[in-house]
Amino acid sequence: MKTIADAHPGKRVVPYFEDECRFGQQGTLTRVWARTGSRPTAVKQTQYGYVYVLAAASPVTGHSEGLIAPVLNADVVNTFLEQFSASLPADVHAALIWDGAGYHTAKAIRCPANVTLIRLPPYSPELNPVENLWHDLRSHHWSNRQYKDVEALSDAAEDAWRRCCLDEATVRSVCGAPYVTSAVIT
Repeated sequence: MKTIADAHPGKRVVPYFEDECRFGQQGTLTRVWARTGSRPTAVKQTQYGYVYVLAAASPVTGHSEGLIAPVLNADVVNTFLEQFSASLPADVHAALIWDGAGYHTAKAIRCPANVTLIRLPPYSPELNPVENLWHDLRSHHWSNRQYKDVEALSDAAEDAWRRCCLDEATVRSVCGAPYVTSAVIT
């Protein structure tokens, strides 16, 4: 973080984490509250429609940016990076930390000037706080539901994003990690 701050004087360097998840009609089953001794039914679909949700979130500021896409490839990641870059305040330079997925390492990736990309070590999803965000969205917003089609999935993804990820306090809470806040350069 200090190296990035030294390379961008006059800018506040803010750590962000990025990840993608596939959200589909197969859904997730979770526990529900029910009367003792009862056996509530749960929805399980056999359709195979899905959408991808891309997210970048800062555990420090609580700011997050997302994109819902029907496919996931380098072009979609570039679109997301442009959108993410445009959402940053003028005095911020983002240190965007992400995994080594193929669409992150593609030669076609274009990194905006106000973003520095940092790759996580291989096989270390536990270091990415956005994984906690996916768990929260799946268990509290996307589970035990039936979706008519891909458009309904997209609507549900957007609704959950608006209810959860636009609340900076929620993002800071869900994505909070002590090793991130200790690395912040002010």
